[in-house]
Amino acid sequence: MTINNKEMEFEKHKLEETKMWIDNQISSVSEKEKELEEKVSILKKSSGGTYSEELLLTQQVYEFANKNLQKYSEAIHKPYFARIDFREYRRDEESYYIGKFGLSDNSALEEKVIDWRAPIADLYYSGQQGEVSFKSPVGFIEGELSLKRKFVIKNEDLENAFDEGINDIILKSSNNENEDNILVDEFLKINLEESIGSKLKDVVATIQKEQNDIIRASKNTVMIIQGSAGSGKTTVALHRLAYLMYKYSEDLSTHEILVVAPNKLFLDYISDILPSLGVSGVKQSTFEDIACSILKYSSKVYTKDMKFSLVMEETNKEKIKFITTSSKFKGSMTYKSIMDRYLKYIEKQDTQVEDIIVSGHILFNSKEIKRLYSKDLIHYPLNKRKEEIKRYFNLKVKNLIPEIMEKIDYTYESSIQSVKRGIQDDITKRKKIIELYDMRDEEKKKLKVSAKKAIDEYFKKWSQKSVIDLYFNLLKDEDIFNELTEGKISTKLYEFIKEEAEISMNNSLIDSDDLAALLYLKVKVEGFDKISFSHIVIDEAQDYSSFQLLMLKSIAVNDSFTIVGDIGQGIYYYKGIESWQKLINEVFKGEANYIPLSQSYRSTIEIINVANRVLQKQLNYMTPARPVLRHGKEPELINYSADKEFVEKLDEIVESVKANGKKSIAVIGKTFEECKQIKAQLKKYSKNDWELIKNTDKNFQLENIIIPSYMTKGLEFDCSIIYNCDEESYGDNELDKKILYVVLTRALHLEYIFYKGKPSALLE
Repeated sequence: MTINNKEMEFEKHKLEETKMWIDNQISSVSEKEKELEEKVSILKKSSGGTYSEELLLTQQVYEFANKNLQKYSEAIHKPYFARIDFREYRRDEESYYIGKFGLSDNSALEEKVIDWRAPIADLYYSGQQGEVSFKSPVGFIEGELSLKRKFVIKNEDLENAFDEGINDIILKSSNNENEDNILVDEFLKINLEESIGSKLKDVVATIQKEQNDIIRASKNTVMIIQGSAGSGKTTVALHRLAYLMYKYSEDLSTHEILVVAPNKLFLDYISDILPSLGVSGVKQSTFEDIACSILKYSSKVYTKDMKFSLVMEETNKEKIKFITTSSKFKGSMTYKSIMDRYLKYIEKQDTQVEDIIVSGHILFNSKEIKRLYSKDLIHYPLNKRKEEIKRYFNLKVKNLIPEIMEKIDYTYESSIQSVKRGIQDDITKRKKIIELYDMRDEEKKKLKVSAKKAIDEYFKKWSQKSVIDLYFNLLKDEDIFNELTEGKISTKLYEFIKEEAEISMNNSLIDSDDLAALLYLKVKVEGFDKISFSHIVIDEAQDYSSFQLLMLKSIAVNDSFTIVGDIGQGIYYYKGIESWQKLINEVFKGEANYIPLSQSYRSTIEIINVANRVLQKQLNYMTPARPVLRHGKEPELINYSADKEFVEKLDEIVESVKANGKKSIAVIGKTFEECKQIKAQLKKYSKNDWELIKNTDKNFQLENIIIPSYMTKGLEFDCSIIYNCDEESYGDNELDKKILYVVLTRALHLEYIFYKGKPSALLE
C-alpha cells in the first residue's frame, strides 16, 4: 500500500540527504583519482618500462578509485530501491536501505546503502514480516522484520513508495480473479508496465522469492531451471552470476565464468546486465564459438539457426527427414558411444608399431612402445601419450648410447682381431686396421645424431592426423563407419551424412552438429589447453543436444552450472532436449537440482491465455505459464487480403503504440524468406522505417524490426505483430506448435495476429 504523507516527506528528505552524501563522495573520489592518475604517469616515466612495485600498487589503487567513482556516479540517480526495518534479538531496530551497489561511509563506519546481494538483503526478497532469520558468514541471525518498503525513483526524485503488507511476498495470480488469495503488488505492476528498451535490464528491485532462491543457491551445484516464457529465467541466471561474484569474490574471478547463449544477437541483447550490476569481463559466447576456439578452427561454421531456416523453408520432405534425423543422431549419446568405438579403433591401429632401430641396433623394441602406449600412459590423450613416450625416449637414449657404443667397440674389436690373425702383410694389415678404427669412430660419431633422427622420424611417421581430419575420415570411410555403427544406420542416411561431410570439407566448413563429436575427439586425442570454467550459464538449453551439453560439462570445474530453458519453446525438436530428467541422467549422472518456474512476468493475462492454448496442444507440454495479475488489451486477430492492406493496418498500429508511450515493435515472420517479403512490402507501402534482422547480425535496436520466428527466443517487445498466422503457415504439427508458442509469448503489452483466409486452428 502507498505510504502516508508524513512518511513520504521523511523518505524524500532521506533521499536528498543520501544524494548529497554521494555527491560529496564523487567530488572526493574524483580529486583522488586525478592525483593517482598523475602519479601513475610520473611513475611510468621514471620506471622507463622496467618493473616497478610502486607503479603496480599505484595502478591498482587508481583502478579501485575509478570503479568507486563509476559506482557513485551511477548510484546518485537511484541510490536504492527498498528499505527494510529489522531488529536483531537483544538489539535496537535498524533501518537498512537496499540498492544495486553497497555504499559505505568509512568516516562514520556506516553502511549508507546495503548491496542487494548482501546476506541481510535476503530479508527483502524472501522474508515475511514477523520473526525471521538470514544466513550470514558468522551463522544464522534471528530477529524481527517489521517493514518492507519499495521506492519508485525516477529522474532522481521519489515519485512513490509502497509498504508491503503482511506476507505479501509476490504478486499472486490466477485466471479466476474472484479467489481470495489474489494480491496486487503495485510496485511490481509499475515496473512491468514500463516500455522495454533495446537491451535486457536488471531487475534487482523486483526479484521475486522463487527467483531469489535460485540466485542465492550455492555455487558448486548443477541447477536446471525449467522456466515458462516470461518467467525471467535468463535474467535470474545472470543475476545469479552477479551474486556468485559478490559472495565468492576472493575465490572466483570473471574470466572463470562462461555464459553460453543461442546466438550473437542474443548476446548483444543481454550484454548490459552484468556490467550494470558491476560485473565485467565475463566471457559470453555461443556454443559454436567456444567450440571453434577450443578446436582452434577459424573458418566457416554452418550454425544451427542456418540449418533450422533450411528445415523450415525446404519443400522436399525426404530431405528434411535426412537433415533432422542426421542432426538428432549426431547429438545423441549413441553418437558419443560411436566416437568411443572409433577411438578404440584408432588406438588399435596405433599399436601396430615396429622397433626403433639405429645402425642395426634396436634402441627401443615394439613391445616396450606398445606397453607404454596401451597401459602405462593410458590415462593420457592419444597424442599426448606419443609425446610423453618421445620425451621419455629422448631422455633414456642418453643412457643407451654408451651401451650401443660398447657393442660397436666389441664388434669392431672382433673384426680387428680377425685382421691381425688373418693378414700377414704388415702394411696391408696396418692399413686395414686403421680403416676399421676410422669406420668405428665415424659410426660412434654419427650414433648420437642418428639416434635423435631415428626417434624424430619414427614419431613423425607415428604422429596422429588432426582431429578434424580423423573425424571426416570416419564419415567418408563406409567400411569403418559400418563396422563402428554395427550396420544400424541405413544406407541412405549414411550416404546423406557422407555427402554432407564431403560438402563441408570441400567448402572448408564445419556443421555445428559435428562440433560435439569434434570436441570429444579433441579431448581424447589431443586434450584441452587448460580451458576450464568455475561456473557456466547455459541459456535456451533445450535447444542443445545431450552430446553438446556433455562437452560443455567437460570444461566445467566441480559441475557448477546454471542451466535455463523451456521445453515448450524447443523449436529444434530434432536435436534438442525432450526431457530434463533424461538430461540429468545421461549427462549429470542423476546429480542436479531441477526447479520449475511457471510464473510469467512478461505478458498480460490476455496474451498468456492465447499462448497457453497453443502450448497445451504440444506433446508432453510443460505446466502452462501463470501470468501475474496484469490486464491489457486482448490480442487482436486481423484478417487481410492484400499486402497494401496489411501495411496500412500495421502503420495504424505503430501510430497507436507510440502514442501510448511504447517503442519496441516487432513484425515476426515465420522464416527469413518470409521476412524478406515483408521487408519488401513495408519498403513499398509503409511510412515508417523498418530493419530486417538477419542470422548474422550481432546487434540491433528493438524499434520497428522484422525478425524471423526462431530468432525471437529470449527477446521481448512492447508490441508483437505475428504475420500470416493462417492454417498453411502454422499447421497441426509439433514444430509449428512450438514456433507459434514462442512468437506469441514475446509481447509485453500488445499483440496483433494477422492472417489470410482462416486463422490457424492452433489458436482455438
